[in-house]
Amino acid sequence: MRRTRLTYWRAGLAASTCLALSGCNSLGYYAQAAHGQFSLLAQARPITEWLQDPATSPRLHSQLELVQNIRQFSIRTLALPDNGSYRSYAQLTRPFVVWNVVAAPALSLDARQWCFPIAGCVNYRGYYDQKEAQAYADGLAQAGDDVQVLGVPAYSTLGWFNDPVLSTFINYPAGEVARLIFHELAHQVAYAKDDSQFNESFATAVEELGLERWLAAHGDPALNQAYQRFAERKKEFLALLLKYRAQLQANYQGAGSDQEKLRRKAEIFAALRSEYQERKAVWGGFAGYDRWFAGTLSNAHLALVATYNERVPAFKALFARSRDFSDFYRQVKVLAKQSKEARSAALDDLQ
Repeated sequence: MRRTRLTYWRAGLAASTCLALSGCNSLGYYAQAAHGQFSLLAQARPITEWLQDPATSPRLHSQLELVQNIRQFSIRTLALPDNGSYRSYAQLTRPFVVWNVVAAPALSLDARQWCFPIAGCVNYRGYYDQKEAQAYADGLAQAGDDVQVLGVPAYSTLGWFNDPVLSTFINYPAGEVARLIFHELAHQVAYAKDDSQFNESFATAVEELGLERWLAAHGDPALNQAYQRFAERKKEFLALLLKYRAQLQANYQGAGSDQEKLRRKAEIFAALRSEYQERKAVWGGFAGYDRWFAGTLSNAHLALVATYNERVPAFKALFARSRDFSDFYRQVKVLAKQSKEARSAALDDLQ
């Protein structure tokens, strides 16, 4: 009971803080955000309780034991935070925990930003209800933006709350579960306000470095082989996106009328879709990225590609110079406290 009351109190405090700082025009948005986070925490039960519950299915029991193994590895080997995050589990009735709205102008790959009291400015706007996310996206589209509504299986509260394991990702393959947990825990280590590319590239670097070590320690040849296939496909997929992103960037920055640029834009996206089908055939019909291509392709689909990946080589170079993970995090925290311009220059030097 004490744990439940504490959870309610913290969620209520977060809601009050958000509402006090948001202004009247944003009350509805912050109310849904506070309610969504509150509901998530209220549904979470300690993993130990789930493991002791005879009603827990064998599959869920196995996956939760896997999470416990991953969590201990994250502390012992990766020096990630030893706290209450990913020690509880919440069974949701929806396929994603939130839906993010991403938007960009019709002739630009620069994502729109939304600013919040604690997280600062980020390149997306999250909703716990898919219909609300779609309604907001439709409004942006009517105003002329390219938009994408993206289902998200997990997110980090940056250490403000103990993030639970969720049904939205618990049944992922073992390597994917590990990668995701390492990524989200990295956000609790270092966070630079108003710099999504720094934050996400750092977390991506930690997930990749961590997963390499977790797979090596796991010692399962089949698991390693499966993940290597996944990693190769992911690498090729990202290269495909970056190739066409560069073509779009050149189109938008080049000469010509807006009409000509819009026509060329349509041709580039058609070529991207066609080349993906060719790549999919080489992969033996692997359909893991089909959801990305399900709707009309737009600038919003490509706006965040660089956010999650462009600075990863720089962070890995910094890690290579570090004594261990703790030393690596110390240096990243120093960068996070610098100005955005100074951080960018330092990462340029590393990259």
